Amino acid sequence: MLVRLLYTSRPAEPLMAEIVDAILVQSSGYNVPHGITGMLCYNENTFIQVIEGSRKNISELYNRIVRDTRHNEIQLLIFEEIAERRFAGWTMGQVNLARVNPSLLLKYSETPTIDPYACSGRATMALLDELIANGAVIGRGN
Repeated sequence: MLVRLLYTSRPAEPLMAEIVDAILVQSSGYNVPHGITGMLCYNENTFIQVIEGSRKNISELYNRIVRDTRHNEIQLLIFEEIAERRFAGWTMGQVNLARVNPSLLLKYSETPTIDPYACSGRATMALLDELIANGAVIGRGN
């Protein structure tokens, strides 16, 4: 059975490129053998991540993330059973939200910055879908 999990968190330290790179390398190394796909969006003060795979593997990975000291204020936004993957092309795609057109962010938020703590999980997922449609996702493929 496939599931999708969407969560948000705050970086525990100022977010530098090296931290994001380390997370992406670690994600790819873990995700490939566990059949996990997804996407990580970030800016200087927010992570938004969606992961897909088997219920067992996604639950285990989320528990690892909750214990990861690089994250604070972790909030689960969506956990759902799915018929098919939306992020099958990426072991962990990435989007730097600081580089996204503010008018796109304004479509899903009260201000031209995205705050997943203040909007619904569905709105956050709709933003991720639009980022895919607009070709904003880069990074690690399968």
